[in-house]
Amino acid sequence: MDVEILARLQFAFTIAFHYIYPPLSIGLGVVLVVMEAMYLRTGNPLYEQMARFWVRVFALTFSIGVATGIVMEFEFGTNWASYSRYVGDVFGSALAAEGVFAFFLESGFLAVLVFGWDRVKPRTHFFATCMVALGAMFSAVWIVVANSWQQTPAGYHLVGEGASMRAEITDFWAVVFNPSSVERLLHVLSGAWLSGAFLVISVSAYYLLKKRHLEFARHSFRIALVVACVASCFQLLTGHHSAVGVSKNQPAKLAAMEAVFNDQTHAPLYLFGWVNEEHQRVNLGVAVPSMLSLLISGDPNQHVTGLNSFPEDERPPVNMVFQAYHLMVMIGFGLIGLSLLGVFFWWRGTLFRKTWLLILFVASVLGPQIANQVGWITAEVGRQPWIVYGLLKTSDGLSKAVSAGQVGFSLILFTIIYLFLFVLFLYLLNEKIKHGPEDSESMGTEFEHTKSVFKR
Repeated sequence: MDVEILARLQFAFTIAFHYIYPPLSIGLGVVLVVMEAMYLRTGNPLYEQMARFWVRVFALTFSIGVATGIVMEFEFGTNWASYSRYVGDVFGSALAAEGVFAFFLESGFLAVLVFGWDRVKPRTHFFATCMVALGAMFSAVWIVVANSWQQTPAGYHLVGEGASMRAEITDFWAVVFNPSSVERLLHVLSGAWLSGAFLVISVSAYYLLKKRHLEFARHSFRIALVVACVASCFQLLTGHHSAVGVSKNQPAKLAAMEAVFNDQTHAPLYLFGWVNEEHQRVNLGVAVPSMLSLLISGDPNQHVTGLNSFPEDERPPVNMVFQAYHLMVMIGFGLIGLSLLGVFFWWRGTLFRKTWLLILFVASVLGPQIANQVGWITAEVGRQPWIVYGLLKTSDGLSKAVSAGQVGFSLILFTIIYLFLFVLFLYLLNEKIKHGPEDSESMGTEFEHTKSVFKR
């Protein structure tokens, strides 16, 4: 393999692995805020028990996420030095803002969140929980801003010539609110909320099936199910707006997402299929006529630009983008259906007696994770061959001094280390789940005593 393929594989592997953890942290942060708010509102120690348990899971996820994210920053300098020089002014500003406004906020209150249960007042601890959850979401804000600028550059001008050319910020807020940043941020956040909510649902359903920690599991399940239902429906809305934005700002990506090869009106929307790029058709495809044109504009006569309107060396890999996008959409609708099904049986009062449904909910933890990964593939592979859309190609962003052997060796090394971290994460998470929360039977007897604490 040449150095470009290896460098791209390395970055894809490290970011895909890292992206397991931040969405979990963001989603769990929201669930923790709800649990502690319920504790403050009711004084019921069961909600405190729930928050204490999920804080331990949050801390584990946060620590692994930090460890796996550091490597990517070094990759910018080692493998992608030309890219770093080109976008350093823009990307550096967003990453600096992430450190100032997000990481320090999140990590600064993390100690109070984890260790402050018996050392600070309940309302102070709740404030720390809110700050940690807010910091986690702020972190997503600045990372998505930086990535969105690569998708839809704005607020810059180019200085220098040839190899020394670079982008320089002329309007910071135009960079922050570039044409795709808000819609992509909302889509990312809703996916993160789903990740955290379905982790809580999965563990709670497991306890219910095993008939362990029943009151804890029922209350945790209900809270997470509400978050999941809201987030999954919001995900559908943000996904639609994001796709409309892609149709305006990155028409080649939209064409790859739906395998549109020739310019056309009444463009169909495929439910599934397999793209034959050589013959420019979709095999075994099932499509809804005119639906793509209708969804992106409200008009079935809307013109959709096909891939053949772009130079051959400026088209993304079609089948990979097509399959990733449709898998993301399919999982998204599945999560909506599962969430609404859970609400329906909750309303009927039979939710926790449906064994088959609880089994589905145990497995559902994988849904948001897979959807997040294939969503990232859709966004990043669909942008190719551009690393900065319309300005800098991926092949031009490589470091000039690094060799294929060096990148290949580091890829093998990172793979081994990351696999070890993943096994460690699963082992520690499994240990926490097997241990479970503190004994819930004794919590009820403390209810009256706890209410008196809130009156002080």
